[in-house]
Amino acid sequence: MRGVHKSVQALEEDIRAWIDSWNKDPKPFIWTKTADQILESLASYCRRITDSGH
Repeated sequence: MRGVHKSVQALEEDIRAWIDSWNKDPKPFIWTKTADQILESLASYCRRITDSGH
């Protein structure tokens, strides 16, 4: 399904097809990090972009 869509309608049709396919065999999202780990990673990223001098 990857590729260039020639119209918004074609993109929408592909998205709806993907949703239908996903819903036939859904898989739960499983967090691999704790909330604290995610927040620390986000804080680290924010520090990097704040200190970048741009």
